[in-house]
Amino acid sequence: MNRGISFESPNEYGTILGEVLKPIDTTIFKWRIGNGESYIVVDDELDEALFSEDKKAIEGTELKKLLENNKYYIVFADLQAYPKGEFFEIETYENFIESKCELVLLVVDSCYFTIYCRNKETIELLYKNATDCGFEDIKYITDENDTRTRLSAW
Repeated sequence: MNRGISFESPNEYGTILGEVLKPIDTTIFKWRIGNGESYIVVDDELDEALFSEDKKAIEGTELKKLLENNKYYIVFADLQAYPKGEFFEIETYENFIESKCELVLLVVDSCYFTIYCRNKETIELLYKNATDCGFEDIKYITDENDTRTRLSAW
């Protein structure tokens, strides 16, 4: 069974999270912002944090604007999409399955993306989108090949 996808993206400034999440209506979710490191880029220089450290959640409409209307650089990211409602502490894939979380997006070292998703059709759309964007080493994460023990970018 497919749990999600993984792939590599170019290590550069841009709107990569907006591109990656393009097949998803991000506005219908409330997003939990986990530990991470990402910066808005101004005049080709790293500026303020993309996600405020004192803000642990963001509405989907705000996230969409942030990701599509700014140039930024992601070092690490940990985002979780929930239906409007409560968050659940997710540390493992089993926690993810038990929660109401719909999607977990992890970015490590700026270019290694891992996405876990509850909806199988959405996994297919994310895979096709990653292919269309020209990302490399695109793979399905399955029950058999998932070696991740924690769902965290850190």
